[in-house]
Amino acid sequence: MSEPAAWRAVDGGLAIAVRVTPRGGRDALAAGTPEHLAARLAAAPVDGAANAALIALVAKSFGVPKRAVTIVAGETARLKRLHVAGDTPALAEIAAAL
Repeated sequence: MSEPAAWRAVDGGLAIAVRVTPRGGRDALAAGTPEHLAARLAAAPVDGAANAALIALVAKSFGVPKRAVTIVAGETARLKRLHVAGDTPALAEIAAAL
């Protein structure tokens, strides 16, 4: 079974693609399409508030500290690539369950 494009195992963690919907009412991370996960954020995309909320949401969802989540690409775009550092098999299991 191949991994979905929404996430893939990388050295030292997981690379994930996330489509962000700011001002989405409440914070939630779920399966989106085969190409990306979907994140709804209550925060507005102002002064990095949505990015900070996204990092906190991803960290909570994957059970890692916020410092283990970094935005690799798409800092100002809706589609973002993130790296989640940690135990790769455990993180892949969590991603597959989304």
